[in-house]
Amino acid sequence: MARRVEKAIRITGASEHNLKNISLDIPRDKLIVITGISGSGKSSLAFDTIYAEGRRKYVESLSAYARQFLEQMQKPEVAEITGLPPTIAIEQRSASSNPRSTVATTTEIYDYFRLLFARVGQPHCWVCGKEITSQHSSQIVDSILSEAEGTKLQICAPLVRGKKGEHKDIFTGIQREGFVRVRVDGAVYDVRNVPALNKNKKHNIAAVVDRLIIKDSIRVRLADSVETALKLADGILLVLLQEDRGQKTEGRGQRTEDRKQSPERKRGVKKTTDDGQLKKDEKHVLEWKEVIYSEKFACPKHPQASLEELSPRLFSFNSPYGACKSCDGLGTILEFDPDLIVPDKSVSLENGAVDAWRKGGKRMNIFYNRLVKRFCRKMGISKSIPFSRIPKEYVRILMHGTTAADEQKYGVGFEGVIPNLVRRWKTTTSEYVKTRLHSYLSEQPCRSCDGARLRPEAIAVTVGGKNIHQLTALSVEKAQEFFNKLKLYKEKAVIGAAVLKEIKARLKFMVDVGLGYLTLDRMSSTLAGGEAQRIRLATQVGSGLVGVCYVLDEPTIGLHRRDNNRLLGILQRLARLGNTVIVVEHDEDIIRNADHIIDIGPAAGAQGGEVVAQGSLADITGCAESLTGDYLSGKKSIALPLKRRKYSLRKCIEVKEAAENNLKNIDVKFPLGVFTCVTGVSGSGKSTLVSQILLRALKRRLYRSREKPGKHRIVLGTSQIDKVIEIDQSPIGRTPRSNPATYTGVFDVIRKLFSMTREAKIRGYKPGRFSFNVKGGRCEYCRGQGTKKIEMHFLPDVYVTCQSCKGKRYNPETLQVTYKGKNIADVLDMRIDESLDFFANFPTIVRILKTLADVGMGYMQLGQASTTLSGGEAQRVKLSAELGKAATGHTLYLLDEPTTGLHFADIHNLLNVLQRLCDMGNTVIVIEHNLDVIKIADYIIDLGPEGGDAGGRVVVTGTPEEIIKNKKSYTAKFLKPKLVNSEA
Repeated sequence: MARRVEKAIRITGASEHNLKNISLDIPRDKLIVITGISGSGKSSLAFDTIYAEGRRKYVESLSAYARQFLEQMQKPEVAEITGLPPTIAIEQRSASSNPRSTVATTTEIYDYFRLLFARVGQPHCWVCGKEITSQHSSQIVDSILSEAEGTKLQICAPLVRGKKGEHKDIFTGIQREGFVRVRVDGAVYDVRNVPALNKNKKHNIAAVVDRLIIKDSIRVRLADSVETALKLADGILLVLLQEDRGQKTEGRGQRTEDRKQSPERKRGVKKTTDDGQLKKDEKHVLEWKEVIYSEKFACPKHPQASLEELSPRLFSFNSPYGACKSCDGLGTILEFDPDLIVPDKSVSLENGAVDAWRKGGKRMNIFYNRLVKRFCRKMGISKSIPFSRIPKEYVRILMHGTTAADEQKYGVGFEGVIPNLVRRWKTTTSEYVKTRLHSYLSEQPCRSCDGARLRPEAIAVTVGGKNIHQLTALSVEKAQEFFNKLKLYKEKAVIGAAVLKEIKARLKFMVDVGLGYLTLDRMSSTLAGGEAQRIRLATQVGSGLVGVCYVLDEPTIGLHRRDNNRLLGILQRLARLGNTVIVVEHDEDIIRNADHIIDIGPAAGAQGGEVVAQGSLADITGCAESLTGDYLSGKKSIALPLKRRKYSLRKCIEVKEAAENNLKNIDVKFPLGVFTCVTGVSGSGKSTLVSQILLRALKRRLYRSREKPGKHRIVLGTSQIDKVIEIDQSPIGRTPRSNPATYTGVFDVIRKLFSMTREAKIRGYKPGRFSFNVKGGRCEYCRGQGTKKIEMHFLPDVYVTCQSCKGKRYNPETLQVTYKGKNIADVLDMRIDESLDFFANFPTIVRILKTLADVGMGYMQLGQASTTLSGGEAQRVKLSAELGKAATGHTLYLLDEPTTGLHFADIHNLLNVLQRLCDMGNTVIVIEHNLDVIKIADYIIDLGPEGGDAGGRVVVTGTPEEIIKNKKSYTAKFLKPKLVNSEA
């Protein structure tokens, strides 16, 4: 009987998916953990029941017009849910693939950056870097009147600045406007007596609007003159202030520094009086200091560097107003990549080193072979030497073509591989050629903005000495440090206070959830599922909502044990604020610190869907039926291996000088034939080393992949393996037509078996007849789907069982063929455990099904749609598919956090499978934070010591027993108790 709580979410009769009509009370405003074996129904309860009903009720409160634009959710199979507050789901799913989405934009930090720069930013000239300001006419008048009383000044309107020509039309225009004096290249003339100008030299011309002496009574006249000059010169004003530079003796007494500062002396122009007349016998050097004012943000020396009023859209790379015109705000452009054009530098030119000039058809191959031979002959190099040994100058000419100097030197012109490919890319009309050439393109930083994504105008605005691109290039921790030290003064301090508060709060939340190592400009598509989820969590925490039900799916994914406490603090803080936090989780720390635990089970699939136990930690550990309680209490545990495999660093694959992202030019050895675990704090460089460098380099070596590895010098020892397999948690299929039977290949054997039955032979049915993907045997009414989708516009789409086949997918004639009394549809509905007995007489089928059972998938139906599988289930199906293949003993398996979504018991099964792979002589490399996985590894590579810039180094390597002796390793600190307890 479910425990009743006063203030609770009351669920009655929940039957979604495999849930067994369960009823329970979930306390409100607490941290709730739902745990249980993989496939037991945790997500069905948390997401498909609680969240689905909460969202459905919210959507139904909107108008019919609004509902048609929102994704509708089916009403879950539940009798009633009461006490359910507004619900927000933060799921463990891959981040946005939009190239414009970054960490800063996802967390809304970038929106506040744009506002901050628009309101308190300091513009600079993007040509010379000088600060530029804007002033209204009244401010300009006040500035001029602040000069000493009695100072002589001239108000000028600059009309020409640094332009060649005679400019006769300018002088005519000045005279027509009624002005009598003009300043040309530092000298003042009557507008009717201006000397002829050299049209080949640059000139500065300004109309003299007024001449004044500063005193209290001139304000009105000065204001009129300033406005006239600003209007005449399109918002620019030149003010000449007379300065006394000291006494002159016989033409030689002027100080050196005065002579240097005199623009007139530099130009060779004679001194003039206030009215422009020449001084013959002056005793003092009276010079004019130039001061430029502008109503716009404009540089006095570079008129093209002008800005309108700063606005947030100027700093948005998603807006045409702010985005770089060359790359449209992406920061990258597609260009032909020399590393893809010549993927293997050890191959010679005659053997096809230039891959882009191969496989173009017989005639094209002959043409390019002759071209390469002629190039080698003219340049005097051997066509049989490896590409890596060709001198750099010849490589440049080969790839980019000859310059005028090259043609003069070598007496021959050569188009170059890349110019040739660019020309063909632009001129070809063949889709095949386009597709083939596209594979040699890669993203390169935009040359115009150098990857900054923004126009020069936006990049030239700074706050605290940094522009917006420099700020987003910082890690979250460095950005937090920058804003904590940032000081704004006077008016800017008041304007920026509210914006800075929001920025600091969001940065703090990200640090608190363990994401301080991420750079703000990192693309969302490169984030792991756990990182993306914690970013969304930080965004929600920043919103400050109260009375909300948050539903999270394993927020600890990708988080080192060191950072667990910070995440736990965030979750507990949300609960203390008055929110209900429901977490689907397997992490021991989170479970032990929960206010309320719900254990779903007792097993997976059809054998699960029940509440085994709920309550406090003591309630769970005291329940005899709870498998979770057995592991938490220590009754069951993952034991240390009786004997670790001995590793040899002489038999290994070695990555030399890895320097991608934050890796610090490190050399790392991966011993072969053993279980290796790569660990370290979040952001230390694990995925960069293994997935971006090692995996891609091996794929390029073994499969001629065109995927570009991360920055490194070389990977040694690749000849010792013949296959590399990445087993991740991506879905095994994107449609319901994919299932474990089709993915593992066992369905092909089963279909062949059915085609060999007596009835099938009589009817002439081939194996294809028993496929629901092709015409013939499938139900044509639903096309083998088993269900039909009915669109309901502003209501959720309705899926109804096919009326013709009743959900069996096949037509009646196909279903009449049976084996042991079961047709093909019945077989697909069988659990894998059942099918093992059913096909006991067929070793090939049993071998494949046994691998599925060995990885703990015996509860699953053979025909269960792949779209319904969790990430952990999809990964184990992939593992079983590999186990079912013939082993060569020279295969390298790479897994990135395989324990995601797995219960303690599931991890136990997974480790048994991985150990089996190693026992066959294969190599297993796992990126992992789970201490139960780390402790059974034969060899550990610990990266760190911190994340981001402070990481990327090898802290320690060796066996777990060797690792725990290192005092600098965070992994060692948490691993030591595990080894001690296991031995005990």
